[in-house]
Amino acid sequence: MANTFFQVQSYFTYWLDAVGEHSLHSPFFYDFYTQVIRPRQKDADFDKAEKVRQTLLSDRRAIAAADLGASSSVLSGNQRSIRDIARTSTSPVRYSKLYARIIKAFRCHNVVELGTSFGINTIYLARYNQGTIYTFEGVNAIADIAQASFDAAGATGIQLVRGNIDQTLSRFLEDIKSIDFALLDANHRLIPTQQYFEALAMKVHPRTVMVIDDIHHSAEMASAWKAIQQHPLVYATADLFRCGLVFFDPSLNKQHVVLQY
Repeated sequence: MANTFFQVQSYFTYWLDAVGEHSLHSPFFYDFYTQVIRPRQKDADFDKAEKVRQTLLSDRRAIAAADLGASSSVLSGNQRSIRDIARTSTSPVRYSKLYARIIKAFRCHNVVELGTSFGINTIYLARYNQGTIYTFEGVNAIADIAQASFDAAGATGIQLVRGNIDQTLSRFLEDIKSIDFALLDANHRLIPTQQYFEALAMKVHPRTVMVIDDIHHSAEMASAWKAIQQHPLVYATADLFRCGLVFFDPSLNKQHVVLQY
């Protein structure tokens, strides 16, 4: 209940502050908004991903899905139906499409996703990625369904990393040179979010884009978002309410915007 009240308050503030293209004075954010955020055309490229989503939304099977991150504000208990997890724990379609458009616009190769869930976002990310998606999932039963989702959609270029992300991420980062895009959707608590961000930030470059999911989920996540905005490697951020976008290009000169979406 506390999180729900916080989210309502946060949305009201977002609604007051959010701006569109005509209020953007930054050439970078104007171009980014008009060319990447605003386009919402239908895209047959994603039909397979949405077919998988609909299959999951009708699946009544129960699975053991102990949450290694923050508990759901909607569901509780370790035994949960697949359709309920799909309904509450996957990104809305328009955000999945947005993440895919970002990858396409920035011509990404090395993509990291923390929190695979059932793999819907992963399928979107893989559509335009030119290299490999490294997606991390801590719950084995959920990872099994994600792998089945990838197979059903015919998605390629995906490496599914199973196990506690606190352990698997550090080992992975030892072997990768740089990251072009990262989606953090694994543990909606302050300290883990900060730790994941710090670890990934050591592998960014000026054209890296990082997405922090659920930045207004709770007071903890709002605090994590504020800390990320103030990080010395961060030069611009965009608040889209459900998620925050982080940019690392020094030429952007510490810009922070709230965008209508």
